[in-house]
Amino acid sequence: MESQGTTVGTVNRHSQLGLTDGQVIDMYRYMQLGRKYDERSLLLQRAGKINFHVSGIGQEAAQVAAAFALDRQNDYFLPYYRDYAFVLSVGMTTRELMLSVFAKAEDPNSGGRQMPGHFGSKRLRIVTGSSPVTTQVPHAVGFALAAKMKKKKFVSFVTFGEGSSNQGDFHEACNFAGVNKLPVIIFCQNNQYAISVPVHKQLGGKISDRALGYGFPGVRVDGNDPLEVYRVVKEARERAIAGEGPTLIEAMMYRLSPHSTSDNDLAYRTKEEVDENWKKDGIAAFRTYLTGLGLWSDEQERDLAAEYNLELKEAITYAENAPFPKPEDTLLHVYDDSGLKGGA
Repeated sequence: MESQGTTVGTVNRHSQLGLTDGQVIDMYRYMQLGRKYDERSLLLQRAGKINFHVSGIGQEAAQVAAAFALDRQNDYFLPYYRDYAFVLSVGMTTRELMLSVFAKAEDPNSGGRQMPGHFGSKRLRIVTGSSPVTTQVPHAVGFALAAKMKKKKFVSFVTFGEGSSNQGDFHEACNFAGVNKLPVIIFCQNNQYAISVPVHKQLGGKISDRALGYGFPGVRVDGNDPLEVYRVVKEARERAIAGEGPTLIEAMMYRLSPHSTSDNDLAYRTKEEVDENWKKDGIAAFRTYLTGLGLWSDEQERDLAAEYNLELKEAITYAENAPFPKPEDTLLHVYDDSGLKGGA
């Protein structure tokens, strides 16, 4: 199935989707927050302040749109390591993310133990991810099975890159979800590169078409068009809640930054290719859309930049000065010690 969006312009598309002016402005704000956080983290690594950063620049529009289409008070989220804009949209803060990249004890994701991008928050129902890619997909299917067994009205939403779609975990999860008609949305962010391997060397067809073999719909959508992503994810959630089973969504986008701070992306792609894709940036296009409707202005853009610069500065200062984990805390939350405390 191919999803067709309309050209971004001054036609009010968001009202037709049930989105208010305030909601689309909030969507834009989160896109920019994700981008600013990402850019600042890259600078921190280059300055030697942090050790490592995995970037998601170019993928924010789809991430924020998906978050807004979900129930952010009840659904469960299993994001992958580029989903900064997504986790910010569902309630994480820049301070929490900075505590993670600085590997501090207060980091709510892992207490400073895992690499950045391994998100986890019981409060926000963000399920802790592990380092092997694609393992979050069968985990998401497990949460969806729990929803069905307990007759709860929530869905699980899982994201991953197109390279992960070639792993066995992806196929096993899709098969189980299809057989049991589980309320899970399987969201592939096809950013054209699995580290240094271009998409034409990874895939012989569309990822979205793979859903047909597992008995549920697959949709390919323009990941640079947030309103179209919103529509597709919202429809997938409605199907899931109605008991109609999973949906596989392939959001087409482009990773504008290197794979990570340990990567020289120009060793496997050209600057001209990257520059050409900057012209398709979803954030810039959405700003044009909002400006065309009179919902955004240059003055608002300047105010937003100043606001986020201050927020990030405060988050960095807090994280830099926060304590590191203590050596004796290494085994905290690794073993169940309830028996030692007299528990059952």
